Amino acid sequence: MNGHAASVAASPERTLAFGYAPLAARRGLVALFDLDDKLAAIVRAAREPLVGQMRLTWWHEALSTLDRSAPPAEPVLTAVASDILRCGVNGRQLAGMIDGWEILLGDEALTDDDLATYAGERGGRLFAVAAQVCGAAASDPAASAGEGWALMDLATHVRDPALAKRARDLADERLASATSVRWSRRGRGLGALALIARSGGNPDPGLLVRLIFHRMTGR
Repeated sequence: MNGHAASVAASPERTLAFGYAPLAARRGLVALFDLDDKLAAIVRAAREPLVGQMRLTWWHEALSTLDRSAPPAEPVLTAVASDILRCGVNGRQLAGMIDGWEILLGDEALTDDDLATYAGERGGRLFAVAAQVCGAAASDPAASAGEGWALMDLATHVRDPALAKRARDLADERLASATSVRWSRRGRGLGALALIARSGGNPDPGLLVRLIFHRMTGR
């Protein structure tokens, strides 16, 4: 298993957060996060960085090609084409997520610049597209929420304690900012994901109360 790989398996908490999103957007959100899960699985399984790079390159090209042709017979790509692109998102936007995942290939020590690139291209871009799918307000802090979400995911799954601490510290900064403002009604699913991420994989009994309050008020 790659030393820097993050894991983003679907969870009951994520399903709960998607329930806060507009009904018409939920299929798109599922397709979007299924894509992220697919990329995570590639990196996680890449024992040789070159093999992982080749597989990510295939996905980059496949996503970019969606802007001009029908998807190949691959379930995630089919869902992306039918449930995300109809929202005005283009394939090249989604392909940019791969630039973040590529940072995790290999066993070299990750610098703070690497972590920033990973956070922005994976999480920031993922949440920006999700905000577009949901029709969230421009004032919703989707980018900082997504960056914090991605960094916290890395922190809770990476094997290096020092790297985990750096990723968590950076995640805390972004998530504190993202959860300190009022989210629009259409953006509250993403705000809920930020609240869940801020728990760091160890949700306390008050998390459900905060999520209910967030759904009602956006705070």
